[in-house]
Formats: sequence, structure tokens, C-alpha cells
Amino acid sequence: MNEKQSAYKYIDENADAFIGVSDRIWEFAELSLKEFRSAALYCEALEQFGFTVEQGLCGVPTAFSGRFGSGRPVIGILGEFDALSGLSQVGGATAQCSAGGETGHGCNHNLLGAGALAAACAVKDFLQRSGSGGTVIFFGCPGEEGGAGKAFMARDGAWRGLDAAITWHPDYVNCAVSGSCLSCIQKEYRFSGVAAHAAGDADKGRSALDAVELMNIGVQYLREHMPATARVHYAITDGGGVSPNVVQPHAAVLYMVRDHAVSEALRLQERVDKIARAAAMMTETQLSVRFIDGCSDTVSNRALEQAAHDNLCAAPLPEYSEAERDYARALIASFPVVPGTLAAEYADVLTPEQINYVNQMTVNGTAPINEFVLPLYHSERVHMGSTDVGDVSWQTPTVQIYTACQAAGSPGHSWQNVSSGKSSLGYKGMLYAGKVLAGLAIDLLTRPELLEQARAEFEEKTAHGYVCPIPPDAVPTAL
Repeated sequence: MNEKQSAYKYIDENADAFIGVSDRIWEFAELSLKEFRSAALYCEALEQFGFTVEQGLCGVPTAFSGRFGSGRPVIGILGEFDALSGLSQVGGATAQCSAGGETGHGCNHNLLGAGALAAACAVKDFLQRSGSGGTVIFFGCPGEEGGAGKAFMARDGAWRGLDAAITWHPDYVNCAVSGSCLSCIQKEYRFSGVAAHAAGDADKGRSALDAVELMNIGVQYLREHMPATARVHYAITDGGGVSPNVVQPHAAVLYMVRDHAVSEALRLQERVDKIARAAAMMTETQLSVRFIDGCSDTVSNRALEQAAHDNLCAAPLPEYSEAERDYARALIASFPVVPGTLAAEYADVLTPEQINYVNQMTVNGTAPINEFVLPLYHSERVHMGSTDVGDVSWQTPTVQIYTACQAAGSPGHSWQNVSSGKSSLGYKGMLYAGKVLAGLAIDLLTRPELLEQARAEFEEKTAHGYVCPIPPDAVPTAL
């Protein structure tokens, strides 16, 4: 039995422990930067598995690490564990049904963290058995959904000491992720006015809600004049009250500004700031601005993508029962929109031969579970989303994989994903991800030429320097 097979065997033998951690995190379903029970559970598990634990990393209360080994290479494995609001759902159900709470793991971060933990533990076992030099660090990374924990850690240079960072994300496809994503800046704009009777003393009032609405109108007009690569989103978080006969003395709006590079997003953000100040002037209200979070675009690494793909192919793919396929079919039937085919989704990065292969493996998009590895592709396309994994990738060579934990075409941040996160479908994808990451980490620990190749590419792509989206005076903020 070779070292990777031993790692796979270790994960299988300890599968119940990793599934148990995932289920507990699923039940906690704590929002970004409020994951105190989740962080405590991980720290306890890491200590039980023999890691040296450090808590409160970089001033983020729910950030932590578990370290094992000594010397170089130093490989970081990233875990996430925050949930989303409004997504309470019974696990394993095929119909929408609240579990009685307010939150749920609609992005399957319960699986993400537990799968990363499985990988870290298997790598620790490899280091113990082989006597090899090197260090593995499991990083508990809070606030990916809103809080940018990894970016706050990047501001303090947390990732620069790593030789490489590896991670994964639950999805409905098995593949090495290539390309980039959007950087993102998030701020809250809060207006303070003067309350008054809306009919009898309206002239004495100064409406904070008017300021919010004028700001929103100003940003709508800005959309024509911003780059095609940019995106701006908002949510009114405080409407000032529910009495229309009162001039609202307070109101707030949360804005998210995105573009490819951080420098571009910051330039657009300055224009949004000006509109907010103008809205305050027009309404004679007071404006306060609070920075919430920010994250960078991702830096792809072809050398690591190739190695990740090789390990996706080397690890044994999950095998599914007909009951699990029926479960996936039932979830697909509940989707509000019929999903497009996997071949169509990746048509811009795959060759015609690869597209034919994907169509064959998915039975032209009708298979309920994607039970194969997507062909390797290298791309610089920009995904229309954001992740603070990007900030890690600006400080050390980084790669991410997807594994199928959901029904084919499952919509992101959905009750269907919450359901699959506590099902055998989700568990199998999680354990597979742990095996793939463990195999990749073993390669990075034992093949210096791979690290050298990845580092050379990283240095070339980041030569113009990292622009941190987090201001020096900002603190992690839970919404």
C-alpha cells in the first residue's frame, strides 16, 4: 500500500468522526464571525487528533489553527464553517421544510471544514508514519460569507509563511478550479436625521430614509458609467421605522462593490462614497460609513491545478446507491429553474472533445449526480462571485478543488444545499475531498520540484504586488 492509499484508508477508518464534526457544525449553523461554538468544536477536535492549537489568529476571535510537524515545506489546509441566514431546513429532506431555526448551511461550509480537517489529519498520520520533515497546518477561517476572515488574516501576513495553501468547496462537480473571481468591498452607510410629524411639522424634519433613497438613485445612474467588469449590489438594512406619518430619523443601506482587481473596486467604491456624501448634503442629514469587509481576486496556479486534477483522478470516486440517485432526482425536481447542462456551463473553457466526454458522462445533462472528474482546463476567466481565498492566493501559491456534494445543477445558497449537507450524498463528497487534498498535500511534501514550479508561477503572477482590501484601522465586523 502506497502513502496515498494509506491516507485514503485513514480517512475511511475515521469517517464517523469527520461526519460527526460536519453534523454538529450543520446543527450550529452560526453566521459569519459569530461561529463561537463551531470554532470551539474544531479546536477540541484538533487537540484530540494531536495538533497544537492556536486561537484568535490575527485578532479574529473565531480564527484558529492546528499545527503538526516541523520544518519545511509548510502546507496550509483551509477550512470554513459559517452559515447563512434564512435557510433553516431539515437535513436529507426533498421538500422545503424549516428545521426550526433561522440559519442554515446553504453553502455547505459544514462539509467544507470537516473535509479539510479529514485531509489535515490524514497528512498528520502520513508525517508520523513516514518520519518525513514538513509541517501541516489546518486553518479555521471564519466569515467567508460576510466578514472576509482570510483577508483580515492576509492583512497581517498570515499566509506568507506557507509554501502552499490548498482548499476545496462543495459543489455538484468534481474538478480542479481554474480562473479568477471578483474582488469585493462591503460598506455600511448610515444616515441620521431629525424626526418630525410628517404632516404637521414636515419642514422641521430631516429624513434619513430620503438620504438612503437618493443614494440608491445616484448609484443606479452610476451603473451606466462603470466598467463592464464591475458589479454593485445593495440592501436597505434600516428603513427608519414602520410609521409613514413620521419623518424617519435613521436609515441605513449596505453596499457591495465588485470588480476584478482590488484597485479597480476601490476606485469604484470612492465614487459610491461621493454619492453617499451628496445624498447627506441634499437631505441635511449626517452620514457615518462603516467598513465591513473586502476580499481580492484569486491568482490561479497551473502547476497546482495539474497536481490537484491528478489527485482527483487518483482517489477513488464515491459510489452511489439508487436511493441516493433518487434523492438527487427529487431535489432537481424542486429547483425553481431547470438547470443548464454541465457541458454548457464549461463550454468556454473545454475543448470540443472534452465537451463530448462531459455530455457522455452526464447522459447529456440528465444524470442526477456527476460521478466523474471534469477534464482538466486552465483558464483566466473571471467567475462572477467573490471569495477571500483570493487574498490567500496573493501571499502563497494556492489551489482549490470542487467535489460533488449536491445534486447536479443545484443552485447556490439554497435549501436544497442545506438538505444535502446532512445526507449521505454530502458525506461522500466530503470524504472524497479529504482524500484528494491529503494526496495533494503528500505530493507537496515529497516533491520539491512541484513546489518550485508552483512558486515560480506565483512569483511571476504577483510581481506587481498585493493590494490588501482591508484598511489598517478596520476590525472584523459581524452584521
